[in-house]
Amino acid sequence: MAGAKNHDYHILAPDIWPLIGAISALTFTSGMVLNMHDLPSAKLVLGLGVAGLIATFYSWFSNIIKEAHAGDHTPVVQLHLRYGMILFIASEVMFFVGWFWSWFDFALFPSPLAYDEAAGLWTNVIGQEGADALAKFPHEGIHVLDAFDLPLLNTLILLCSGTTVTWAHHSLIHGDRDGLKKGLWLTVILGVLFTSIQAYEYSHAPFGFGGTAYSSAFYMATGFHGFHVLVGTIFLTVCLIRAYKGHFTPRQHFGFEAAAWYWHFVDVVWLFLFIAVYVWGGWGAPVH
Repeated sequence: MAGAKNHDYHILAPDIWPLIGAISALTFTSGMVLNMHDLPSAKLVLGLGVAGLIATFYSWFSNIIKEAHAGDHTPVVQLHLRYGMILFIASEVMFFVGWFWSWFDFALFPSPLAYDEAAGLWTNVIGQEGADALAKFPHEGIHVLDAFDLPLLNTLILLCSGTTVTWAHHSLIHGDRDGLKKGLWLTVILGVLFTSIQAYEYSHAPFGFGGTAYSSAFYMATGFHGFHVLVGTIFLTVCLIRAYKGHFTPRQHFGFEAAAWYWHFVDVVWLFLFIAVYVWGGWGAPVH
């Protein structure tokens, strides 16, 4: 029969959402640039971009779920979806490599630079005394966060969340839907708790975002990780909603598996951040 499907692959039907997503992404980034220049239309453009991206995420992912329920996600398609998630996580690894690279570069090769607020530029420090003070990491006079206070607590929280999401995964594989829901609930709660503690830590930090290489590198590395925790928490919350709808089966649950992989990646990155940024990076400096 002409047009009959005689292969294991899924040929996607034409869809408008990739185009809408591209336009929304352009609108969002344009709104960000306008906002940086304090232009009056910035908020409107930025809001339209965010709304378009949220609509794209919801509709596009809904279509993928419908494809799975229709039986289009054959073993071959599921394998390639896994390849795609692995490549995405690999790209995220390289994203964080850049932040770790900058952190170690600042730490091992301190540069006597200071931020001139009037000029809005990083400039050479005038005077040998000032140069000697900034040619250290952390810079002389900076109080750092105690690694074995809230950061250690957050480390334990993320490690516990890794065990609960693994419990949920094993429960799903063995057909225990109650265990799946409980494990996901605990993981989401722990993710929210981590974010809340980090927000409290930021609000009481003894240094601001700008002014020194130490503070900027600290907030960029830990802040982007915090953003990934927030994304992972949303990812797992969607999986929890889908679990209540009965979407996952022991043989077909890539959506949940991808969320679990992403969460474990977030856990591992935090372990490196805790050791490199909080413990090693603040070693010997006065603690707040």
